[in-house]
Amino acid sequence: MNLEDTLLMIPGPVPVAPRILRAMSKPVIGHRGNEFGEMYASCRQTLAELFGTKNDIFILSGSGSCAMEAAVGNVIGEKDTLVAIENGKFGERFREIGERYGNVRAVKSDWTQGESIDLDKVEAALAEGAKAVSLVHNETSVGIKNPASKVGELAKKYGALFIMDGVTSIGGDDVQVDEWGVDIAVVGSQKCLGAPPGASAISVSDKAWGSMVDKPPYYMDLKSYKKSADKDLPQTPYTPAVPLFFALHEALQIIKEEGMKARIKRHEMYANAVRAAADAMNLEMFPRLNDYSKYSNTVSAMKIPAGIDDGKLRGGMKLLGIQVSGGQGSLSGKIFRIGTMGNISKRDILSTVGALEIVLQRSGVVNKMGSGLEAAGNILE
Repeated sequence: MNLEDTLLMIPGPVPVAPRILRAMSKPVIGHRGNEFGEMYASCRQTLAELFGTKNDIFILSGSGSCAMEAAVGNVIGEKDTLVAIENGKFGERFREIGERYGNVRAVKSDWTQGESIDLDKVEAALAEGAKAVSLVHNETSVGIKNPASKVGELAKKYGALFIMDGVTSIGGDDVQVDEWGVDIAVVGSQKCLGAPPGASAISVSDKAWGSMVDKPPYYMDLKSYKKSADKDLPQTPYTPAVPLFFALHEALQIIKEEGMKARIKRHEMYANAVRAAADAMNLEMFPRLNDYSKYSNTVSAMKIPAGIDDGKLRGGMKLLGIQVSGGQGSLSGKIFRIGTMGNISKRDILSTVGALEIVLQRSGVVNKMGSGLEAAGNILE
């Protein structure tokens, strides 16, 4: 199969616009010169707007997991406790990272059943005392958007730092780091920002600066990033992935041209179109929502219906040129996920829904062709 003809409709990496790919082909420049410094400063300024923060912003030459580890490793020491909220694969990752650096008190939901987080349990865990609490704002493994503002209120109430994974929400959904009381927030390049994988960004509050450990990770030492960024000519402490910076800078320019309000509205519309199509085809959404959780605006997770298995569903779609994701971990073979993030179009949504409808109809799951496309089309008008 020709990968150039495959449409990625997964929860990242996302399709990369040609102008971003072209930006990566620029001649490599020195990372201690004026051109790089100006580009870095521009990226940081735009990212601050997407984060909704006046806090310090730094860009790391590493994926979102690199930024997650930086967030934890710079403030959690061996005697510190992290309350890790876990209602999906990436909440689980925060817990695993925390266990490398200090003590972890996990607040688990049965995410293998799509269960949302329980804020009462979160508060009880914080009441026992903790230096920080971690949350994945948009848990793509289960398709749930978690209540970041509510967790921020609890963190403030109990004097804990609030660490938030915004890897799949920043740049595609409304995120207000300062308003929600987030002390450290992270984003990955290959999700809503629409850039290639391999870069990430992190914001750090004054409160977090006052809570740094004595021995942070060497390469991800945030104090080193701040020292370098505060120079007259902003730079990174270590050699950055210059082509990825070119790509990120171009991706952020595209976001500025679209406008963040319009971008949020587009992501929401695309997610609603996918869910409307799923409903029309009698597909069941996977998440079990409660009063303060919502469906994700950047990925939709659905149960694989009776009459077809994961291989035939996703394999059949791939033969039609569309790649969607399956479930992670114990959810493998039970759910499938369609990403609606980055620089995708209405045509991409309709192509994905159409391919899904064809595959389901061939397996006898859908009896009447066109219902999903019609439902999605009504949303996209």
